[in-house]
Amino acid sequence: MNETLDLLAVMAHPDDAELLCGGTLVKTAALGKRVGVLDLTTGEMGSSGSGDIRRSEATEAAKVMGIADRRCAGLPDAGLENDHASRLVVAGFLRELRPRVVITHWKVGRHRDHRIACELVRDACYLSGLRRLEVEGRPFRPRKVVYATAFREDADPPDLVVNVTAHIDTKLEALGCYTSQFEGISGIGEVFPAGNRPIFEQIRAKLAHYGSLIREEYGEPFRVDEPFSVEDLSALEVSTY
Repeated sequence: MNETLDLLAVMAHPDDAELLCGGTLVKTAALGKRVGVLDLTTGEMGSSGSGDIRRSEATEAAKVMGIADRRCAGLPDAGLENDHASRLVVAGFLRELRPRVVITHWKVGRHRDHRIACELVRDACYLSGLRRLEVEGRPFRPRKVVYATAFREDADPPDLVVNVTAHIDTKLEALGCYTSQFEGISGIGEVFPAGNRPIFEQIRAKLAHYGSLIREEYGEPFRVDEPFSVEDLSALEVSTY
């Protein structure tokens, strides 16, 4: 039986985890926690590369990030659906990997797979805990679902920002493994071009903005559905002034 995971990113395509929450994954792994990524597809419908190429790139990126486990659910790229069969597939991985916290896409997005992935993951996390669900493994439900909102213009302000200053270079190194997707471009997906600024400079600029929200150099933003519990109001961080 596999060890359980502390944190699992479940994303539509290879490179989504690196782009949206790679610094957080690297930081959590560096703290000695067990971190994983579940790519729902191989990204085989992308304009560049192929499913095999992107799977190979994902394997190299996982090594750079130091994560414990990376899987691919094998669902169809550009054809993700939040249907019962797909929920069973994702629930099966959840029962096997048993992550305490799951990160996935924000609830809206330009790419339909991102929107559908959010719904699919959220529903599968709930269904995985049903004792009579027709999936192998012991029932399991993650403690928390968190939405990565980097580069989303409709999700600000974030509910929390993770300080990834010490891990920004490793995040970008992991993204650099995806030469089929990032080489020689100035924008991709929801990372919109800024003049002739290279793509990695644009990513740094956006993460610097999120970092400034918590008075740090670089940060990655997230949203949650539930409020946080605060034990000591006098100990809150991030200065107002």
